[in-house]
Amino acid sequence: MDDDRPIFLQIAEQIEGQIIDGSMPEETQVPSINALAAFHRINPATALKGVNRLVDTGVLYKRRGIGMFVAEGARAALVAQRRDSFRSEYVRPLVAEANRLAIGGEALVDMIRQEAAK
Repeated sequence: MDDDRPIFLQIAEQIEGQIIDGSMPEETQVPSINALAAFHRINPATALKGVNRLVDTGVLYKRRGIGMFVAEGARAALVAQRRDSFRSEYVRPLVAEANRLAIGGEALVDMIRQEAAK
């Protein structure tokens, strides 16, 4: 945890990242609140807030007396959400700037392909 963003958000994003990259597959048990708190050296209430954020969005679910698990369909939902965010945070501003510079769609696509090839 080394960001200016709240720690509970970083915990949630870390778990989301593990779900997206496949290191925490669907139906896998998530580390306990106490394990997360000990690992990150934070208050368990902070870790709980991050995990509950994912429960509230349906990414995780609780099994009473057992723990938290990754919900079925969580990866697809997170990927769709991140793609939407990527579009609004990066693609729209990129296209707007390209339009201001009179860079057409094909030229922009070529630039992107060249960068991706590097």
